[in-house]
Amino acid sequence: MSDANENSTTPAAEPRQTEAQDPGARIAELEAEISRLKDQALRALAEQENTRRRAQREIEDNSKFAVSNFARDILPVGDNLRRALEAIPAEARSADESLDKFAAGVELTERELLNILERYGIKRIEPVGQPFDHNLHQAMMQVDSATHAPGTVVQCFQPGYTIQGRLLRPAMVTVAKGAPANGAPGAKVDTTA
Repeated sequence: MSDANENSTTPAAEPRQTEAQDPGARIAELEAEISRLKDQALRALAEQENTRRRAQREIEDNSKFAVSNFARDILPVGDNLRRALEAIPAEARSADESLDKFAAGVELTERELLNILERYGIKRIEPVGQPFDHNLHQAMMQVDSATHAPGTVVQCFQPGYTIQGRLLRPAMVTVAKGAPANGAPGAKVDTTA
């Protein structure tokens, strides 16, 4: 049995002797392992921080744009209020006091709707007189115009809206293409996006 005890202690003693013989190599190996583990830990922390920021940004976007679908559905109500006001001739308003009061009520309702929309970051695009911007406008037609520069919005069929700077609905517009010179075709405006 004493032989067995000697044999069992001899193999265990050999690695210790090897480690004791080359401590510099063992130190370098351990430092490399520490460096590798530090790198893994830093990468894991960076990934965790990136995930936290991404989740925070998604939460902020969701809260900013949560009303988008509702707003898109209610915009036609505002459009119809504006159409109702435009359908009342100015002469009829001045001739009939009750019609004038009714129109004033519709104007107040439209104004209040626009104020509520703006409170939630929804703003109306006022394109008439502005250069055509395919990011905000949808060109429905082009017209010859001697009074407007080519590429200028001359008429708005339906106002557009943005929500927190992001397009909610493009404005439907008519764009000037310039007056024809001696029967030559007018300037063309690139209305494709």
